[in-house]
Amino acid sequence: MRIDYETMGKSIDALTEGECDSVALMATVACELHHADDRFDWTGFYRVVAPELLKIGPYQGGHGCLVIPFSRGVCGAAARTGQVQVVDDVDAFPGHIACASSTRSEIVLPVRDGRGTLIAVLDIDSNRPAAFDDGDASALTAILDRVFRGAA
Repeated sequence: MRIDYETMGKSIDALTEGECDSVALMATVACELHHADDRFDWTGFYRVVAPELLKIGPYQGGHGCLVIPFSRGVCGAAARTGQVQVVDDVDAFPGHIACASSTRSEIVLPVRDGRGTLIAVLDIDSNRPAAFDDGDASALTAILDRVFRGAA
C-alpha cells in the first residue's frame, strides 16, 4: 500500500495540533508515516544535538545508527546541504552509512523550526531499490513544514 499524503497530512495535522515539543512531534510523525506505506522499512529522525552532529531521535523499525556526523552518509548530506536527498541505490552513495544491511534506497529531508533553524532530519529507508521520488519529497516536505514551524 502506498501512502495517501493528503489524508496522512490531515491526520498528522490533527494529531499534532497545539503541540510544540519537537520530540513529541517527531515521535508522532515517525509512527504515523511508518505504518502508512509498505515501502517504509525504517522511519525516524536524527536530531541536531551539537554543531555538525546528529543523534538518533524517535523512530519506527529496527535499530538505527546512534550518532551521525554531518560529514557522513545520506543523513549527513541532508543536514550539511539543507537539501532533500533521494537515493535510489544506497550502495552507490559515497560514504553511505549502513545502519541496516536491508536498506536499498532512502529519502532524507531537513527539518526546520519556525525560525528556520535545522533541528533534525527525517530519514526513511526502504528495502526496495528506487522506492522514493520527487512526489514523496514534495509531500513529506509540506508535512514537515506544517508540523515543525511552531516547534521548540
